[in-house]
Amino acid sequence: MAPSAPGDRVAVVVNGNARRVTEDLVEILDELVKSGDLFVSRSLEEGQDIAKRIVNRDFRTVLTGGGDGTFTQMVTWVTREARAQGKEPPRFGLLKLGTGNALAWVLGSGQARTAVADLARVRTEGGTRTLRLLDVEGTLSPFAGLGAGALALEHFEAIKPRLGAVPGVGRYLTGGVSHALAITTGAAPEVLRQAPGRVRIVNRGAPATRLDEDGQPAGPPIATGAVLYDGTMRGVVASTIPYWGFGARIFPFAEEREDRFHLRVVDLGPAQVARHLRRIWRGTYRARGVHDFLVDAVHVQADGPTPLEIGGDFAGRRESVELRLSEEPIRVVDYYAPPPVS
Repeated sequence: MAPSAPGDRVAVVVNGNARRVTEDLVEILDELVKSGDLFVSRSLEEGQDIAKRIVNRDFRTVLTGGGDGTFTQMVTWVTREARAQGKEPPRFGLLKLGTGNALAWVLGSGQARTAVADLARVRTEGGTRTLRLLDVEGTLSPFAGLGAGALALEHFEAIKPRLGAVPGVGRYLTGGVSHALAITTGAAPEVLRQAPGRVRIVNRGAPATRLDEDGQPAGPPIATGAVLYDGTMRGVVASTIPYWGFGARIFPFAEEREDRFHLRVVDLGPAQVARHLRRIWRGTYRARGVHDFLVDAVHVQADGPTPLEIGGDFAGRRESVELRLSEEPIRVVDYYAPPPVS
């Protein structure tokens, strides 16, 4: 691949801590971009510095290699820096290198089997479209949630360093293996031991819509300041895309409206989840314990410190959090969209 022209430059940012980011892969990617446009981030500080360099050098496309969390962090930092400098943010894309990668299912990344192949085809096959994100405490993300899903990530963060330190094989145990162990040995037993939490959700935006089992409006619009939900829950999750990692279609109504995101309150017992897991995974399960809304801003108040995840990364515990639609959409590389005209 020849060096990019100034108006067609592609920055590639890979998470150096991701299991699939090996020294060999870094060398191959560096050879492909050829112009010093490969950045390897191994810490939050490095990532923020890379974001500033990307904006200062006026890249038009930024591809992130890692999980959804890597994408979330880089989009947040680059967009914030670009707007601070009065510049238009670049187009963002994904190289499928992490665990989960919900966005890969939405944007068609990884269809070419390897990140190297995706990089090679980005200019010829990668179309462009806009994507709205959530704004969660200043972080831009396609999805976020409180409760059981975030609890699993909390246990994952605790177990990952111990597995990663296993001599010889540690690197291979920090992806799906760590996730599975976090769920089976940590999150699941804790959920079984504890009673459901309670949550109160207030509409902070435009009139919200409650959805029925078919995704159709149920009842009158819910006014600004009104309570959407007040009761028990195992999880409160929100998204602007249908997927929640690993191809799980948890948000079947996320793309119903561009000016709303899908808010889902889950109040199902562990046995009920296990019994209907396949339908839940496909996004076809409906029950009295699943409450769906289309909203653009809500305030979530829990009855105590509750695990929070943003973009697939554990973000600590919160008693309350604001979830809102981002003010502006971002431009993304979408292999399902029409390719650029040469």
